[in-house]
Amino acid sequence: MLQIRDIIWRLLFIGCAAAIQVEITPTQGEISVGESKFFLCEVVGDAKDIDWYAPSGEKILPNRPDIFVSRSDETTSTLTIYHANVDSAGIYKCVAKNGDKEAQATVQVKIFQKITFESAPSPQEFSEGDDAEIVCDVISSPPPTLIWKHKGSKIQFAKDVRFKILDNGHLQIRSIKKTDEGMYNCEARVMARGEIDFRMIKVVVNVLPTIRARQSEVNATADVGSSALLACDADGFPEPTVTWAHNNVVLETGDKYSLNEDGSELVIKDVAKVDEGEYTCIAKNKAGEKAEEVSLNVFVQPKITYLNNQTAAEFDEQVTLTCEASGDPTPTISWSFENRVFAEGQQASWTRPDTYESLDRNIVVRSHARVSSLTLKNVQFTYAGQYLCTAGNSIGQDDQHMYLEVRYSPKIQGPVATYTWEGNAANISCEVEAHPGASVLWFRDGLQLPSANMTNTKIYNTPTASHLEVTPDSQYEFGSYNCTATNAMGTESKEFLLIQADVPSSPEIQGVEPFSSTAVVVFGEPDSMGGVPIIRYRVEWRLPGQQWTGREYDADDATSRITIAGLKPETTYEVKMSAINGKGESESCPASTFKTEPVLGEPSAPKLEVKVQKGGNSLKVNWIKQDDGGSPIMYYLVRYKARHASHWKPEIRIPNASEYVVLSGLDWNTEYEVHVVAVNQQGKSEPGTVSFRTATEPTTVPDAVDGGSGLGTGAIVGILIVVFFLLLVGVDVTCYFLNKCGLLMCIAVNFCGKAGPGAKSKDIEEGKAAFTKDESKEPIVEVRTEEEPVPNQEGGGPTEPNETTPLTEPDGKTVKDDSTKGETEVKNATAEVKTVPSEAPQANGNESKA
Repeated sequence: MLQIRDIIWRLLFIGCAAAIQVEITPTQGEISVGESKFFLCEVVGDAKDIDWYAPSGEKILPNRPDIFVSRSDETTSTLTIYHANVDSAGIYKCVAKNGDKEAQATVQVKIFQKITFESAPSPQEFSEGDDAEIVCDVISSPPPTLIWKHKGSKIQFAKDVRFKILDNGHLQIRSIKKTDEGMYNCEARVMARGEIDFRMIKVVVNVLPTIRARQSEVNATADVGSSALLACDADGFPEPTVTWAHNNVVLETGDKYSLNEDGSELVIKDVAKVDEGEYTCIAKNKAGEKAEEVSLNVFVQPKITYLNNQTAAEFDEQVTLTCEASGDPTPTISWSFENRVFAEGQQASWTRPDTYESLDRNIVVRSHARVSSLTLKNVQFTYAGQYLCTAGNSIGQDDQHMYLEVRYSPKIQGPVATYTWEGNAANISCEVEAHPGASVLWFRDGLQLPSANMTNTKIYNTPTASHLEVTPDSQYEFGSYNCTATNAMGTESKEFLLIQADVPSSPEIQGVEPFSSTAVVVFGEPDSMGGVPIIRYRVEWRLPGQQWTGREYDADDATSRITIAGLKPETTYEVKMSAINGKGESESCPASTFKTEPVLGEPSAPKLEVKVQKGGNSLKVNWIKQDDGGSPIMYYLVRYKARHASHWKPEIRIPNASEYVVLSGLDWNTEYEVHVVAVNQQGKSEPGTVSFRTATEPTTVPDAVDGGSGLGTGAIVGILIVVFFLLLVGVDVTCYFLNKCGLLMCIAVNFCGKAGPGAKSKDIEEGKAAFTKDESKEPIVEVRTEEEPVPNQEGGGPTEPNETTPLTEPDGKTVKDDSTKGETEVKNATAEVKTVPSEAPQANGNESKA
């Protein structure tokens, strides 16, 4: 191609002689803004200079950065336009010169703007309810046509007036909603060039937070180490952040406050009164912020801050006790003494503690703010003691005691009359109340005791009483005795009488309830006790015309029924009673006649009584034999279980002579049920039942004496002597049994005439251990027999003497039971059983005593 072109140019050159021609390739140019393009100027003919001229007519110099001119050879020159802009448009001219010859050519350069998105950010965020303006800035030449689309469809502006295209091409959405959120398409078109471009814009609608306090008011208690929880719930988009403020200070997690992960819960630790007030919960996001107030009410438990002991003297005009307390709400203060409660505005009568009377002004309570006073007028010695101040409000109360000390002269109390008889010691008690403590003296006919004329008296003093023991040996010792008590506040005297006691009157038999082999005698106590308590009752019964059979029964306050046994069925009997006190025995009451019932068959259910043993988890169950149904009781069956348990403990079989069982090793603080059945040849009785609860398990008891210095030297020496003696006895006993020698062996041979331990006795000596095995193949039990008086079937042993009871019984006045009484103790597993032999009447003169 170049060779052909060269040939053509040469021919033209030859044909036109020396003429110059210029041609620009391409002949026209369109350049998009920012693009680069070059133009080639070719000269035909001999040209010395080839120059380019800008649209402004200025010669384009080689050093311009935006437009570059270069001459590649003698006939061509290149114009390059770099990164064209609108100012680069126009007519460019190429001029070729050679002397006076000149030729030129021009080229039209047009600059156009392609579709360009100058600003179409994504995402664009707006607050719900605002007039949103979605920015989409597009430039081109000619200007483009904009089309807005949402969710793939062209927005129909005529259907939704909230949408509008503004003059700048932006899309306006009035009162934008959360539902308007999504992707929007901003599309630009230039029809002249068929050019199209678009941008996807994400529109986010932020929602202003809403906030709600879970509780508008929170109550807390101060100074108890408790915490308060304040909480609010916030919604919005994006998820709002929650903070808390108090007194315009933002709270942060630390020693005092704790916030959960999203900040919705504020925990105030160790609440104090100063923490009370308004707390602000603030929710904030891009759409804005909202706040809600939460009130913290801090209450303070009552606390008594002032209460002191007081001292007064009897008959003082008045004494005032003061109690101060703090707390919020303000506490009310009340006073109490023993079982009496005094409050403001109430006037209490001391003599009528259960009735408040406005006329009695002896006790007045006044309160002001947090202070209460209790005024006691005309002070009495009975006012002394512990007073309780109680401060209370809606969240709690505080109690504290104070002691009112009343100094008063001695007050002597105690029974005026004491009964006894010659030879029997009696205690006359002079009980003294005094503060400070009083010294006590006894007088008889003006002479202080003990005296030379009254050698049979003794005085025992305790902190609260003085006891005069008199053992009268003649009528002279009976009469009046004076007790005089003295302290710093005064002196008081009182006369006491020592009176000659007498035997009681006869009891009255009120009725007899007969059974086949037993009978229950119902009686009333004597009209006269003789001045001293009844200790026993004697009951005697017989077949008409025959000798009396009798038995003594211990008396107690509840004794009104006595059961006699060993009777024959369908037989007539006579029965009479007498009462015995320390002085002696009464006359017998008139005899009553009764007839026993025919044989019934099975025995009646035994009557049960319980007594908790020492330790608290052991129980003694006594039973009183009722009607045996006409045939002897063979044995008793005992079973027991915890109330909540479904199974009974293994049944215990007890010999017929037994009258109690001890249940030990029971669970602490547990209710138990016990059944006892009597069995004879005809069958079993209905069970006698009883329920009881064991004691609460005791805690370790501290030493009774604090700070003791241990045993004294004398006690230690005594213990060592006892230990040494026991060692000697142990060695001697060992020698006696093993080698038949020693001191014990000499005593046995020389003085008792007994053989050594190797000799066997034909019979088992009474009181030694014996082992029996029941036919029912129950476990072997150990049986021990010991001498012991027979207790009353209705109660316990004889009454012990006290200050109004004779300390000894007169010789020959009390009738003893001559029959042999035995007691058998049976131990089987955890059961201990007491047995009494059946009654064996024995003639003794005209009476037989059981």
